[in-house]
Formats: sequence, structure tokens, C-alpha cells
Amino acid sequence: MDNTPTLYVVATPIGNLSDMVPRAIEVLQTVALIAAEDTRHSRTLLTHFDIRTPLCAYHDHSNSSELERLLAHLREGKSLALISDAGTPLVSDPGYRLVDLALREGIKVVPIPGACAVIAALSVAGLPSDRFMFEGFLPAKQHARLGVLTALQRERRTMIFYEAPHRVRDSIADISAAMGAERVVVLAREITKLFETVKRLPASELLEWVSADRNQQRGECVLLIDGFKGDEGIPTGAIEVLNILRADLPLKQAAALCAKISGLKKNQLYQYGLDFPLAD
Repeated sequence: MDNTPTLYVVATPIGNLSDMVPRAIEVLQTVALIAAEDTRHSRTLLTHFDIRTPLCAYHDHSNSSELERLLAHLREGKSLALISDAGTPLVSDPGYRLVDLALREGIKVVPIPGACAVIAALSVAGLPSDRFMFEGFLPAKQHARLGVLTALQRERRTMIFYEAPHRVRDSIADISAAMGAERVVVLAREITKLFETVKRLPASELLEWVSADRNQQRGECVLLIDGFKGDEGIPTGAIEVLNILRADLPLKQAAALCAKISGLKKNQLYQYGLDFPLAD
């Protein structure tokens, strides 16, 4: 480490403390201050690695005076490390405001890579990984959640979401409803921990499996959804027309009317409607 005042964004383990990288330990031992999402949680980690650096609380809901205090620390020529409760900061975790302002002031920002639940889950899911999207947490309320999932019906990239354990069953049910019972979904749960589980099944079967075992509704969860593999021949505009029509008409009649409007085949539109029913 050089003497340039630096904001280090440090990844920490997501479960197994053995995943802590040596460079992260060195940085945390060397900086003048560590800003943590939850100091009580982080204290356990620091104690384990005999890191005695002063610790303070910081999260994206911290007030402006707390944020200014950290920036002043950097302006004074002292380095600072930012950590979250687990994994890589800023990946659905706090830190954005601090990093943004540090960069605006020309302060050096350095990543210390390590564990990340998104990438760990993707690496073992067996789904296409050349193109993927991470959407954070699905909405807590069902209506909003179904809206998000319905909008992503034809997304061809692998989709990745974090989910709270008490909502994971409902979210899988909504994936099945919005994207089809046969859409492949992966539940990656408690990654790197004692009860680590990675289960890949069609949405309807995964829902049955999770419903039958309440243990699968505990711990930290990542949901991965296979991208859309269907017919590319239906333009987005035609799908929008079909969805408007079938909101008020039986699917067969909506498909027939949409076929007249768009010039597409009625059977093709009807099959799309069967594959992707409208969310209630």
C-alpha cells in the first residue's frame, strides 16, 4: 500500500470466514479507519482476524454529517476501508454515496475483490453466464413483484435476484405464474455455509420442492431464472397489443383480433398466450 489517501472497497466473506482474502486482511489492518454497515456484525469478523483498526458505522441512510466526516478523514490524507455485512459492498449493499462523492473529489478508490453471492451463485447454476442481469431484490408486495416478472417474460439473459427467505416460496410461485411453469429456476441458498443448497428445476417443480421442506425457506437466498428461449418472431408491439386485448377478452378471441391487426399467425399468438399467461 502506498501513502496516497485511498478509499478501499473491501469484500468480506458471505458465510465461510476462510474465504477472506489475504489482501483484504492486510488492508483492514493498515487503514486508519473502517466504515461498516453494522459495527456489531463486523466486529466479529475483525476479532477473528485480529484486526484492531477503529470502526465506525456507515450506510446509505447515514446523514450528511456522517458522510462528511468520512470524506474529511480522506481529505486529511488518511485511508479508509468500506465494508458491508457480507460480500462485496455496493452489490445491493450500502456505499454508493460515499464512493460517488470520493470520486467527484478526485480521491483514489480501490476495489479489494472477494466473495460475491451473485457471481458465486451464477458459477454453479448451470445457466448461460455470457450475458446476465442482476436486479437486486424483487418487490415485497405480490402485485409489484408480478409486474416486474411479467415485464421480464421475454428477457433472454439469465436473471438474478436476491430474495428474503420468508418470501422465497411466494417469489418462485410468481415466477411460475408470470414466466411459465416450465421456466428453469435455480435456488442458491446459504452459499459457502453449512447448509449450502443449489437446486435447479422447472419453476413449478421447484415450488413444490421448496413448499415440502421449510428448511429451504431459511437463510440467504439467490434466485436465478433462465432467459427466454421462445420464438423470436413476435415483435414487441404485437405482444403489447395481444396483452391489451386479452386483458378483456378470452385468449382465443384476443389472438384472432391481434392476428388481424398485426398480420401474424393466430396460432402463434395463441401459443404465446398459453406460454405466458397474464398475471392476476
